[in-house]
Amino acid sequence: MRTWWRDLEDLVLPAECGGCGRVRAVLCGGCRRALSGAAPSRVRPVPEPPGLPVVHAAARYADEVRAALLAHKERGALALTAPLGAALAGAVRAGLREARGDAGGTATTTGSAGRGPVLLVPVPSARRAVRRRGHDPARRIALAAAARLRRDGTAARVVPVLRQRRAVADQSGLDARQRLHNLAGALEVVPGGGRLLWAGGPVVLVDDLMTTGASLTEAARAVRAETARADRVETLAGRVAGAERRTGPGGHPRERSAVYPSAPGEGREERKTGPRMAGSNGGDGVIRRVIRAAVVAASPEAFEINRN
Repeated sequence: MRTWWRDLEDLVLPAECGGCGRVRAVLCGGCRRALSGAAPSRVRPVPEPPGLPVVHAAARYADEVRAALLAHKERGALALTAPLGAALAGAVRAGLREARGDAGGTATTTGSAGRGPVLLVPVPSARRAVRRRGHDPARRIALAAAARLRRDGTAARVVPVLRQRRAVADQSGLDARQRLHNLAGALEVVPGGGRLLWAGGPVVLVDDLMTTGASLTEAARAVRAETARADRVETLAGRVAGAERRTGPGGHPRERSAVYPSAPGEGREERKTGPRMAGSNGGDGVIRRVIRAAVVAASPEAFEINRN
């Protein structure tokens, strides 16, 4: 009877800490501090791939944190989802705070609806990896992070709008340049996903781990391509609407007011899309949504951003 009860208990409760393996707990106090004890930091891989959005990480990918992420991802230790999600939520909040500071306290997005909930966009795993593991780790952690953000008063939702458009090689064993080449053009936004992105607030790409930054760079490219397309559609619709207001029945020009040089509201659709962006989130004259990224952990070297 005692053996039967112990076996049943092991099914319900973790038999060991997911980080150090020493005690019966999801994560012991020391491992929780390693995961979420320090303030999340901005991280940059070396070399930093062009197009990588600003990334914040909760912890260094080493020791207990590495063990916990691998246990969740590869061994299906789903009890670790909540603490990993809490760590990711902290990284998301750090990125949003920095974005507000960069924008002088204004909204962190451009587009027709910059005041919606924070949109967490998980980087998708390969279908074969999901089948082998029995779950999608990044998506599961993103859902836990969104729930934590909502409990803390930040409106957030997960929008899994990315999918692989072609098969990619196993990333293990590839260097940074090979990973970029392997993933280039591999992701796309699912049909209808652009509307979800356009109707929300800040877009934050999320993953469990960043090493070279190749996955986040490709995810950002796919999201930017879709939002740039939506920008063009929005701008075209605004121009058509403005032209219709400037003409009367039969397409004849309306008489202009002696006081106002154009019809009231003319060009409002173009203006409401906000300023044109520059830098890694734009730079080609196309209005684009500012994208951030957040991960649970990054390689220790990526935390050293103040290097020459």
